[in-house]
Amino acid sequence: MQPATLHAMDEGKRQLSAAERFDWLRLIRSENVGPRTFSRLLERFGSASAALAALPDLARKGGARRPIRICPKADAEREMEATGRVGARLLGVAEPGYPAWLAALDDAPPLLCVLGNPSVLAKPMVAMVGARNASLNGRNFARRLAADLGRAGYVVASGMARGIDTAAHQGALASGTVAVLAGGVDVVYPPENTDLWREIGAAGAVVSEMPVGTQPQASYFPRRNRIISGLSLGVVVVEANARSGSLITARFAADQGREVFAVPGSPMDPRAAGPNDLLRHGATLTESVADVTDVLGDLLRRPLAEGKRADFRAPQPVEPDTSEMDQARARVAEALGPAPVMVDEIIRQCQLSPSMVSWVLLEIELAGRLERHPGNRVSLLVG
Repeated sequence: MQPATLHAMDEGKRQLSAAERFDWLRLIRSENVGPRTFSRLLERFGSASAALAALPDLARKGGARRPIRICPKADAEREMEATGRVGARLLGVAEPGYPAWLAALDDAPPLLCVLGNPSVLAKPMVAMVGARNASLNGRNFARRLAADLGRAGYVVASGMARGIDTAAHQGALASGTVAVLAGGVDVVYPPENTDLWREIGAAGAVVSEMPVGTQPQASYFPRRNRIISGLSLGVVVVEANARSGSLITARFAADQGREVFAVPGSPMDPRAAGPNDLLRHGATLTESVADVTDVLGDLLRRPLAEGKRADFRAPQPVEPDTSEMDQARARVAEALGPAPVMVDEIIRQCQLSPSMVSWVLLEIELAGRLERHPGNRVSLLVG
């Protein structure tokens, strides 16, 4: 029996108006505003337009040395026009059709640029990743497993890189596949995958959180990897050396509460080091599609535990009085340093409410002075 689609998870979502989508784009493209900050701002102010108006004051209170750069209207207009020219669309996390498993993350892209057929995003996905310099056997296995997953009702997600990614997309073309890019959806990398990119756009979807026209850079790939795993119920690693970026995707999957699958290999092959180590640490040994579907079938039958999402149209109460906030800022600043610390520990040490600490950290982050780490940890950026 094929797994059901995820349309039921769209309940409670709504379509953004053109004005809202424009404001969302300006907010996420503004300086020091990442996905988590975006969500906190909308929770606090109820709309992107109100959040945009509040940014300069928040950054100043957080200790910014210069005015924060807010995305100009002209820049947002150019991006929206360019997105339309390439045939893509910007899909908001609050809208029907946004991938449900990705929306469950606290760092889900507020706007996902989608080129191709968005209906594939409503189906359950499995990510497949692996070595760029994959062996012939590895590529053949990935192609065959992807085709089998497609016949079982799953869409295969990958990063359109050389090697295993390419083979996985090829195997899943007939049933649906999603390519997640580190650059814009219109920028093909590697260039030899241009024909594959066209085929994916016709039969599946190409997605990215980056503006169209963006060239991929090294720092963008980990961000891309967290989307690959976030879209999916589980990640299959076919071949990967001990320092492979594919293992970053597997770590993201584990942190996101998704399943990790690994294809065993010979200890004589360096490309087996990654999967073998994942198996050593609890990944599911994968030799056939049944190894994947048996695990994911149980997961699909359980309700998706989406994180609490705020009603972005209902702003939270305003901040406490000035003297109380000044004291809170001083306590939080004293607790922060260059070494990451748990936010819960800051709350405990400072004896402040979670909402007040969250507010102060938001100000510091908008000032460009805070770095967030996995495990709800934060540190102060020095210099």
